[in-house]
Amino acid sequence: MADVVLFHHVHGLTTGVQEFADELRAAGHTVHTPDLFEGQVFDTLEEGMAFSRTVPVDDRAAAAVEGLPAELVYGGFSMGVMCAQTLASSRPGAVGGLLLHSAIDPQWVGPWPDGVPAQIHAMEADPFFIEEDGDLAAAEAMVAAHDGVELFLYPGDEHLFTDSSLAAFDADATALVMQRALAFLGGL
Repeated sequence: MADVVLFHHVHGLTTGVQEFADELRAAGHTVHTPDLFEGQVFDTLEEGMAFSRTVPVDDRAAAAVEGLPAELVYGGFSMGVMCAQTLASSRPGAVGGLLLHSAIDPQWVGPWPDGVPAQIHAMEADPFFIEEDGDLAAAEAMVAAHDGVELFLYPGDEHLFTDSSLAAFDADATALVMQRALAFLGGL
């Protein structure tokens, strides 16, 4: 079974993020869900983005993995993908990546480690993924550069569709993400 660290998005460590982690745990995986916002949860993306700029998210993410084994699957939801990719590229021992709703250009977070498989999941018309942040181009570049990195696009235009506590939640797409994620983790 895999040892996973799963970083939350800008809304904070919501019940939806915890439920996603719990489903991975129910399959036998060890899942760590650090709270980078120390209990703060935000109703809107804008509030969460504003708050995220006031706290040392990268430092908190690095501190959160200090006591964890080196052999980790690094995962995250949107903003949390930045933490996951940064740590996978800078901390030896990464065994996988589970990147939800985002993929970051390596110029900002360092290169994805060679030989480390990953899954990237997003909606095909998510404006944050497709247009605004350049995530699609980063995801496609990761897939092209690394054997074992897969990109899955789902019908729809929501950003945080795997978080059951948010209005963007899509149960059908999330079920498919979970099925693929569990198969991926089970194969590591």
